[in-house]
Amino acid sequence: MFANAYKGRRVFVTGHTGFKGSWLAAWLSQMGAVVGGFSDDVPTTPSHYSAMNLGAHLETDLRGDIRDRDALVRAVRQFRPDAVFHLAAQALVRKSYDDPALTFESNMMGTLNMLEAVRACPDVGAVVMITSDKCYRNDEWVWGYRETDHLGGHDPYSASKSCAEIIAHSYFESFFKDGPACATVRAGNVIGGGDWATDRIVPDCARAWAAGQPVQIRSPWATRPWQLVLEPLSGYLWLGARLLLGQNNPFDLRGQAYNFGPAADVNNTVAEVVEALAMHWPGFNSEMDKAGQAGMKECTLLKLCCDKALAHLGWKATLNFEETIRYTAEWYHCFYQGEGGKKPQNMLDFTLGQISAYVNAAEQRGQVWVK
Repeated sequence: MFANAYKGRRVFVTGHTGFKGSWLAAWLSQMGAVVGGFSDDVPTTPSHYSAMNLGAHLETDLRGDIRDRDALVRAVRQFRPDAVFHLAAQALVRKSYDDPALTFESNMMGTLNMLEAVRACPDVGAVVMITSDKCYRNDEWVWGYRETDHLGGHDPYSASKSCAEIIAHSYFESFFKDGPACATVRAGNVIGGGDWATDRIVPDCARAWAAGQPVQIRSPWATRPWQLVLEPLSGYLWLGARLLLGQNNPFDLRGQAYNFGPAADVNNTVAEVVEALAMHWPGFNSEMDKAGQAGMKECTLLKLCCDKALAHLGWKATLNFEETIRYTAEWYHCFYQGEGGKKPQNMLDFTLGQISAYVNAAEQRGQVWVK
């Protein structure tokens, strides 16, 4: 089981106060890892990180800017990690139009600075660099993008993620062929409890419904391959474990890029997501102009082909769409209304419970990473 690979290991997570980073840090802590976090701030109020009081459960909880190379190098040298997961980034497409310089500096230079910090710390054995599915040049085709397809992007966010991939690959080829073992990972359309970022459909629903208001739906017919946050994180952790252990790998995982996404047939509309969430939150509704936008072409469809992750790692998604929605809705319902009529002091226990339930489901369905 991949959990054994992290027990007692020192793991450094950048962006640990963010949505995905806080789930990853909590999961690593549950597996017995000694976790150190590095983030510039808590990005939203409320936040998954704060709801769990996660900082109290980490070995190190540092604040710093990934654009500050000296600060990042000092943090890594001080913590002396066995493994690194780099998630810190400017993660919003719309914000990249408002502040493109910040986006490029964070996503390009932040990646370079993280790799320089790894070069300065010989203790590091494995590095997983998290980019995005938006690193692919979107040619508007209907099949999934493969790791060998063109990188690129018209918007600053996508372009910055493409550049981050190129920088990482350059360091793999130039400096890391003899260690540490490194790889990049790409995922998107991630949902789950604890996300309060702006301009995302699930946080919009949670905020509106918690206030007893209908949620306003801008693009009900837009389609996305939605996945629960734990799905790509299981892939990141499994890849990291294989890189860290460096044994019994029929494929050379070093310097590779991997997609992590749902099954190819998972491709639901925003309207279907909202209606499915509403089934778990009685009494709330939405306002969407279905008739006015019926048949409207969605021009930003981007799916991933995950065949390489299956071939090299034996990884595939565990949950179906209905289960993904249930996990997500139940987390927000517990946060806003409490479990069993009693609101918890923090959401750490509920978060860890969902992780355990997900691992159990993966085990029952024969996923290799839990064997």
